Amino acid sequence: MSIKDQIEALRTALRAHNYNYYVLDKPTISDYDFDMKLKQLQALEAEHPEFYDATSPTLRVGGMVTKNFDTVVHEQRMYSLDNSYSKEDLEDWEKRIRRVLGDETVEFTCELKYDGASISLTYEDGQLVRAVTRGDGFQGDDVTTNVKTIKSVPLQLKGDYPPKFDIRGEIVLPFEGFAKMNAERVANGEEPYMNPRNTASGSLKLQDSAAVAKRPLDCLLYGIVGENTGIRSQWEMLEKAREWGFKVPTVAKLCKSTDEVMAFIQHWDIHRHDLPYETDGVVIKVNSLQQQEELGHTSKSPRWAMAYKFKAEQVATVLNEITYQVGRTGAITPVANLAPVLLAGTTVKRASLHNADQIAKFDIREGDTVFVEKGGEIIPKIVGVDFSKRPQNSTPTQYIGACPECHTPLERTEGDAKHYCTNYYGCPVQITGRIQHYISRKAMDIEGMGSETVTLLFQEGLILNYADLYTLTKEQVMPLERMAEKSAENLVKGVAASVKIPFERVLFALGIRFVGETVAKKLAKAYKNIDALMAATEEELIAVDEIGERIAKSVIEFFQNEQNREIIARLKSYGVQFELSADKLENQTEKLKGQTFVVSGVFEKVSRNELKKLIEDNGGKVGSSISSKTSFLVAGDKMGPSKRTKAETLGVQIISEDDFLAMV
Repeated sequence: MSIKDQIEALRTALRAHNYNYYVLDKPTISDYDFDMKLKQLQALEAEHPEFYDATSPTLRVGGMVTKNFDTVVHEQRMYSLDNSYSKEDLEDWEKRIRRVLGDETVEFTCELKYDGASISLTYEDGQLVRAVTRGDGFQGDDVTTNVKTIKSVPLQLKGDYPPKFDIRGEIVLPFEGFAKMNAERVANGEEPYMNPRNTASGSLKLQDSAAVAKRPLDCLLYGIVGENTGIRSQWEMLEKAREWGFKVPTVAKLCKSTDEVMAFIQHWDIHRHDLPYETDGVVIKVNSLQQQEELGHTSKSPRWAMAYKFKAEQVATVLNEITYQVGRTGAITPVANLAPVLLAGTTVKRASLHNADQIAKFDIREGDTVFVEKGGEIIPKIVGVDFSKRPQNSTPTQYIGACPECHTPLERTEGDAKHYCTNYYGCPVQITGRIQHYISRKAMDIEGMGSETVTLLFQEGLILNYADLYTLTKEQVMPLERMAEKSAENLVKGVAASVKIPFERVLFALGIRFVGETVAKKLAKAYKNIDALMAATEEELIAVDEIGERIAKSVIEFFQNEQNREIIARLKSYGVQFELSADKLENQTEKLKGQTFVVSGVFEKVSRNELKKLIEDNGGKVGSSISSKTSFLVAGDKMGPSKRTKAETLGVQIISEDDFLAMV
């Protein structure tokens, strides 16, 4: 047998043993024999580098060092899920689904929600080419080198896999492995890790992949995204992924009703503690991928999926003090400073009290013993007071009347739950908060600068607003604390590079109250440039799709302020993008202005998403369900009969894919 054949035979055998042990949990060889084969392969590969293979099992041991993790844009966005906490929530969700799908038969796939670090794996021609963290859903960190060390992640697939696709899942740390890691740390005199989830997440960002390889991480997969995968349902997706070599949990069920879904949830709420991993709920998905496509997404989450969260753990602790935080918009948030308490695997010291009404509702006072739980098991919140333990000298909480930072009297408008500091341009925390928002990842994404640096620059008098960032020099920045020549250079370069950020993100970065990412995109698309937006009247703004009176008033107020207009003029002079780019404007028309389209079925010439983009690019609106306001129903193959019936009843014109393409 030639050297090349020996190497290939060892690789094939080791891949099979890896799969049997780490995915199927059915080893067919002893650990010793496996290690001997691996050492034999390592020696042969070292002697014959010409036979290098990026999918070789020897790469599992790690050894490569990553200094900086590159930011990678997800080809398909990683959405978060809406949460539910009761059967009523699920029934409401099902009603919303049926409003869109009509009387089509709907099945649901139920899977356990594993608590780990979300990951997206890209495969091309059956080989793992990239592993990216969730990040903000739009972009994440490239952690491929570290993920390659996780034994249950296949480097080479088997079977009839598509040429290219992404598969999503969770990197988890099993309880047993976590306990062993902590036992070793305690024996070495080190602090134990707090919980498996945070340890798994932190492991992905270790610089030495050999250190990652020593951690017993696992990867559980649950969702494939990509064009032309040939898969028709979520259930089929799970089965196919297993066939191709992925570790897909077998705890899943196909359900025909919310009663069946609730039975699955109730079973696993009790039995989840028998599982080897942390779980915090059940994910319910519409099974048909065609129906998923029809239901689409909101700006944050898919309409076809829902996470049912198991009841949060609750603990009691003492509320030592109530303090108040000022946000970038001047909103005041009261914060409960607690006696430290362990809750759902983390030590909790603070919890949000939301607003004055919340404090009054529960009659929360300093010195009280309060009940704390994690909302969605993420953010701690106070859910009640143990009045039997209230101190005798207790006095009701008096909400503050002035800003804790600049002492300006607070205001609260009718119908608003929060109090506000109105010193918009003089309150230090509001000023730094706006700049911190401006530089953030979803806004201008300025590399080399963080929140602490912004505060330091402000305290040193180097910046008073975000336009001042563009005048900073390396020499000004270098004397700052923890700032060397290279980091000062990177900061200035990062600011200069931000002038390439597109208009819709610049609009979001300005920090106009109530103008989030989605609203910023709608306004940018409607007005094309900042001058047109600044000249818009309240009535004109309200006429824009999904822009209400509250947003319109806030936009008008922002642009009427002379200081804001001066800052925008300065940003323009530094080259910041204040109009849609030529490629965004290309092919955009007003042909379909004022018309609403509902898209249903399967199409031949363009995909459903391309069709929706064509509608929006030509000034039309995409509706999720048929109503009297619908102008056209674009009907594809396999469209549900109830949709056609509803359209005919309401007198909505039904057109084909070809009819629509002729319109644009």
